[in-house]
Amino acid sequence: MQTAEKPWTLEEVRILNELVREQVPVRLIALKTKRSELDIHAKLSELGLTTPAAD
Repeated sequence: MQTAEKPWTLEEVRILNELVREQVPVRLIALKTKRSELDIHAKLSELGLTTPAAD
């Protein structure tokens, strides 16, 4: 079952930016933000941010 993507809040985007700057892997960002890795990759792409390296 697929659910609709919930909108990102300004606070979530701030946290995402911070985690990316700290080079936190997408897998861990997904856990911390309670979002799928696909959601994380999509938002990073939308923001023009580089995906952090994997573990």
